[in-house]
Amino acid sequence: MTELETLSKGEVAIVDVYEAVTSRRAVRGFTDQPVPMEVLERVLSAAAWAPSGSNLQPWHAYVLTGGPLAELKKRAGERLAAADPWDEREYEMYPSALKPPYRERRSAFGAQRYGALGISREDWEARQRTAAGNWDCFGAPAALFCYIDRDMGPPQWADVGMYLQTVMLLLRAEGLHSCPQMAWSMYRKTVAEVLSPSDGLILFCGMSIGFEDVTGGYVRTGRAPLEETVTFVEGSILQSHAA
Repeated sequence: MTELETLSKGEVAIVDVYEAVTSRRAVRGFTDQPVPMEVLERVLSAAAWAPSGSNLQPWHAYVLTGGPLAELKKRAGERLAAADPWDEREYEMYPSALKPPYRERRSAFGAQRYGALGISREDWEARQRTAAGNWDCFGAPAALFCYIDRDMGPPQWADVGMYLQTVMLLLRAEGLHSCPQMAWSMYRKTVAEVLSPSDGLILFCGMSIGFEDVTGGYVRTGRAPLEETVTFVEGSILQSHAA
């Protein structure tokens, strides 16, 4: 396939992995076209093969569509309208003091995202209105909420990240887009009211899922050049000490 297309009748696409990776992005505008349950089941069944240390599979995923998702959006919207403070964070999203080059990358992301919307750095209210789209899942008709056991360590959190990436790439094979949202951890109590997760779980993130609203337009955020993030160690160690 040279392009990703929406599938029907239970067909499974053979998608070039490079295409799936490079076409995946955080979409913040979806149509209301429903996502078939069989597609979600197919994606999540395949995603179960994501790697995890000693095959612990430490992820706990809850999928919302229809009435339950509408109820969550309504409750989140009511909190937003009431200016209800965010829930206390159960994990630190970012270090309190980002050092270079991470600080610059985060600033560049903000400038690109809000600049594309014509929102200045100083217009805090406009930025807040834009961020409020999180609580509506950016209009998506399906959402996944991923939890992890409270007593798991950093390696298992990394496993959850690999699982979520696998889910997002499989969604591309179905012609779908997604947006992972750590922001939902700040409304975790509202999410718990609807999902009733098992005791001892921490909400890591939500993920909006659906068909992209292509009328919204977007600016693709860039990536650091290869030499900034990858070091190639070439040659043979034995050869380097042979002389």
